[in-house]
Amino acid sequence: MSQTNNCTIVIADDHPMILKGLFEELTSNGYIVVGQGTNGLEALELILKLKPMLAILDIDMPFLNGFEVVKTAKDKNVETKFIIQSFHKEADYVMQAKSMQLKGYLLKEDSFIEIEKCIKAVLNNESYFSTSFESGFLQNMSKELQQLKLLTPSEITILKQIAQQITTSAIADGLGISVRTIEKHRSNIINKLNLKNESNSLTSWAILNRNTIITL
Repeated sequence: MSQTNNCTIVIADDHPMILKGLFEELTSNGYIVVGQGTNGLEALELILKLKPMLAILDIDMPFLNGFEVVKTAKDKNVETKFIIQSFHKEADYVMQAKSMQLKGYLLKEDSFIEIEKCIKAVLNNESYFSTSFESGFLQNMSKELQQLKLLTPSEITILKQIAQQITTSAIADGLGISVRTIEKHRSNIINKLNLKNESNSLTSWAILNRNTIITL
């Protein structure tokens, strides 16, 4: 039995068997599961009402996904700490988690031993991402986020529109500036992100990382 310090937890997943399994593992190891949600809206309501120390959330849930639950809860100044648990190993999901400063990201294939390590780390304000991720992969995600922080507010505005596949001319019209100015901004963004200076390289990168970009 691990030391849990009376940790209260809300869990949410739209897969009943996964939710049941997580509940049983947590409670049998001394954690206090105060609420269970089967969709993002239920999860958010439970978090706002119960104010648990920790919430373990699936990403893909109806009504609100896990990231949206976290963002809304943080906007309401909830002190709950969050762990994302997902099947997704793709870079854009990990990047989005890091951009939101989430400290815990687990894969559903992870053992309870790893879940418990993650819980302890997050409660101690430390980061813990699944050991299934290679360290080089995580370091690269962190490097890309640092590069994004080099962008000016104007460049971020333009990058968000590029991610939505809005054309250069349409961006220029919407912002009331020239196409040439937009092209200059695009060039600066490419340089700051260390992308290849090739046709559509920025657009392709922005679309791939759209979920992260919209959180900037």
